[in-house]
Amino acid sequence: MEFSHYSVMLEECIAGLAIRPDGIYVDGTAGGAGHSCQIAKRLTDGKLFALDKDPDAVNIAEQRLAPYAQATVIQADFRDLCCTLKERGITGVDGILLDLGVSSYQLDEPMRGFSYQHDAPLDMRMDDTQLYSAKNAVNELSRDELTRILREYGEEKWAARIAQFIVERRAEQPIETTGELVDVIKAAVPKNARRDGPHPAKRTFQALRIFVNDELDGLGQALESAVQCLKPGGRIAVITFHSLEDRIVKQTFARLANPCTCPPGTPVCICGKQPQVKIITKKPILPTEKELEDNPRARSAKLRVAERLKQA
Repeated sequence: MEFSHYSVMLEECIAGLAIRPDGIYVDGTAGGAGHSCQIAKRLTDGKLFALDKDPDAVNIAEQRLAPYAQATVIQADFRDLCCTLKERGITGVDGILLDLGVSSYQLDEPMRGFSYQHDAPLDMRMDDTQLYSAKNAVNELSRDELTRILREYGEEKWAARIAQFIVERRAEQPIETTGELVDVIKAAVPKNARRDGPHPAKRTFQALRIFVNDELDGLGQALESAVQCLKPGGRIAVITFHSLEDRIVKQTFARLANPCTCPPGTPVCICGKQPQVKIITKKPILPTEKELEDNPRARSAKLRVAERLKQA
């Protein structure tokens, strides 16, 4: 299957990064390399490092970025961004882009097991070299742990009921495919609750994907680390696709913009903590109506941008 990936809010990301032709930039989640190609073509003496932990994404990024001598593709997790750059002698960059969504290829390729629209092996691993998959989670975790994951990562109203139905079903036989899991979820969610709103399996699949890939684990810390890689005036742009991610990004940017821990009412700051970033997007940038017509999957996307400040 051809690797397809619609680059969400492409123009907004490019504008947010304020790209300089001689700058050094990082696309920490290269995916189909749509954003990366647009960054690379704007560079003359600059450099682009395109990272992704998905081997399939790395392969396609290498092909699509081949015309750009200024681009280097690396298989790596964006959480290891600073170490990855230091290994290549890079101590500061002018811009970092993170698109935290799942690529269209991952959703549309049935064998990856991300989609509730296709019946396929239950997988959901972004890095297929890791051993633990959604199949392991569904068949091995306790009812209470499944409930916690569905509630915490999927904000699923029927988390406890779905978890109970999963445990009862797997006692009869293992749940091995996405279709089998969808059937269990549909049986668990009351009929009246399935009439309106998104697909009844959407939140469960989101929760399992986040859990299997540790998507939220250390995200705030990874963002803080990425900011430390920026040169003064460098920018970080982050696209999120659900409220849990967006909340972490928003709170991390706010903490870095106002790190003072002095008690309220203290006339002069005595903690010595200085702001590290200026928030460029006071409110998140959302996709245009035109983009939503072309790519309905972008409907939940939010873009936030911050700029590294010079330290006194």
